[in-house]
Amino acid sequence: MSATTEATAEPRGGDADPTGGDLPVTERTRLRRMREKGSHKRADLDAVLAAGFLCHLGVPVDGTTMVVPTAYGVDGDRLYLHGSVASRSLVQAPDTTVCVTVTHVDGLVLARSVFEHGVNYRCAMVYGVPRLVTDPEEKLRGLRALTEQSSPGQWEYVRQPSRKELAATSVLALDLTEASVKTRSGPPDDGDSEDAALGLWAGVLPVVTTFGEPVTDPVLPGDLAPPAHVASRAGRVLGEIPGE
Repeated sequence: MSATTEATAEPRGGDADPTGGDLPVTERTRLRRMREKGSHKRADLDAVLAAGFLCHLGVPVDGTTMVVPTAYGVDGDRLYLHGSVASRSLVQAPDTTVCVTVTHVDGLVLARSVFEHGVNYRCAMVYGVPRLVTDPEEKLRGLRALTEQSSPGQWEYVRQPSRKELAATSVLALDLTEASVKTRSGPPDDGDSEDAALGLWAGVLPVVTTFGEPVTDPVLPGDLAPPAHVASRAGRVLGEIPGE
């Protein structure tokens, strides 16, 4: 399972996407395997990003490659990444091309043979040279996007960052201009193969991530209930928008 395939060269501009997508096709995002599962449509990219809040950031660090999980937020055509100023990956990222991956696992595809097993998934890969955000207003906007991505309504509910906290926080901005999406859904692919005669069960075991009931900080008074924007997410599937 891969959202896109390895590149052998730096992108030489953006070619037109023969499938009519909105995103330019580069050497890094060109779909070479399982093209029928791929997309360069901006709407598909937006959908994958909107369904989560945690990504994996791949970046060269000290002569090797480091892949670190980090929170992200989307604001228009930009992806904001969050971290401490002490993070080597974030400090060095503005000087080099990075790869950000967001993946959602929707199910295990259990076929009649091991060879045909797979995963139903939605995956996006974004490439680019991130920019360290230094403008105070944009930094706050990026942090708001990060906060609202994971917990809509939380930014207005809690205290805003202090100057000291802002100074201790790094925010990177990455343009959503070079990206690709791959998805897989549906049953196993061996329903019409010779293995269908084996009489074995085959199908999909769904994977669903849901929010549980809020657990109140034990130091709080017992009568202080969680705010509505938090309590309303209990039992909801990750990626669903509260109120829908």
